[in-house]
Amino acid sequence: MPKGVTDFLPEKAAKIGFIEEKIRKVFELWGFRRIITPLLEFQDVLLIGAGEELKEKAFRFDDRQSGKLLVIPPDITPQIARIVATRMHGYPLPHRLHYSGRVLRHAEVQSGRSREVFQAGVELIGLDSPEADAEMIAMAVEVMKSLGFDDFKVDVGQVEYFRGIMASSGIERQDRMLLQEAIAKKDASAVRKILGNARVSDATKEEIAALPRLFGGREVLADAYRVVANDRSRMALDNLDQVLDILDIYGVSDYLTIDLGEIRGLDYYTGITFEGFVSGLGEEVCGGGRYDNLTAKYGSPAPATGFAFNILALLTALEKRPEVEASKTKDFLIFNQKEDRREALEIAQCLRGRGYSVARDIIRRDFDNSLAYARSMNILRMMVIGGDRCADDEVYLVRVADNKGIAVRKDELRTMDFSIDGTSLQGDT
Repeated sequence: MPKGVTDFLPEKAAKIGFIEEKIRKVFELWGFRRIITPLLEFQDVLLIGAGEELKEKAFRFDDRQSGKLLVIPPDITPQIARIVATRMHGYPLPHRLHYSGRVLRHAEVQSGRSREVFQAGVELIGLDSPEADAEMIAMAVEVMKSLGFDDFKVDVGQVEYFRGIMASSGIERQDRMLLQEAIAKKDASAVRKILGNARVSDATKEEIAALPRLFGGREVLADAYRVVANDRSRMALDNLDQVLDILDIYGVSDYLTIDLGEIRGLDYYTGITFEGFVSGLGEEVCGGGRYDNLTAKYGSPAPATGFAFNILALLTALEKRPEVEASKTKDFLIFNQKEDRREALEIAQCLRGRGYSVARDIIRRDFDNSLAYARSMNILRMMVIGGDRCADDEVYLVRVADNKGIAVRKDELRTMDFSIDGTSLQGDT
């Protein structure tokens, strides 16, 4: 196997499917419609909308048909920007689109990172309003709650606050780049050292030195207003304040922290940004923000905001939770002890029609070996047809976890409510 890619066997694939389905349900409840993007794009087209970091991570190769360079997309958002700008002129605004898929990115071998990224995200295109930004954050919180997280935070920033300070500071480009790196690392001492040699006013130094400390609750806004003087940064704070007011209405403020020193993606984002973190995991599980300049690169300017979940990061955080473990289970294995298969097939069809998953143990083996197979396949119940454990008008239903079983009348199978864990079964085998 190439480094940085993985085979996902059925158990783990089922967990990924569980997570994707939870996310998809929330997206659709908020009125977003699914869009499917292609696996290949022409390099010169897709990379119009990709930042420098993503351009470096794209996989490229020659197209024998066109003679042009192709790329496997390193991110889905630029694809959606291309589609909206070139193919959706006839659709009314705003566009509410959701997607899920895999992208490929070059990664340093020693980093141990996967080169495959499983994404599920939304793009809200055509709305320039605090409510649109708040909707993205509120939806991210709702997804994480639906997945069972209770110990998580969403860090909210506003990149225009930083840009306003830098634009009015007069700091030379080289020092600006060093400051940007130090602020991103929350390295206050490095910031002070760089400012010590900079030819700027004391007021400007105070504005910049405060950036690594502007992290916390709603009180951060008051601190930021006090320290900053330029109109651009103050407008950014006004915008953030409006977004937070709307998030109060959504009732999600307890999950939020404010981070005005968060300046990732400066060449891409144009306003509100956010990242979601869960306890015990050292990387973000979701991230996004406002990006008003992207569709314009494809000839159709439109304000936009969006975000995406990293499915594999969520899997790492959730893998051992009971509800995710349960997602890999199946309902029934039918063990037919009769020569005639008709009845077994008819019962299987009946149960599937009621929404239960049913597998037939077609291989001829004895009761104990069939039960062992069901256990190894994470099947909850085994249904025995024929044999001496039940009458002719009955089947024998066994709970695989502890071998407890009960005879059930066949005519009851069309209406019987099978509990998910089999606790309705009484008696012993």
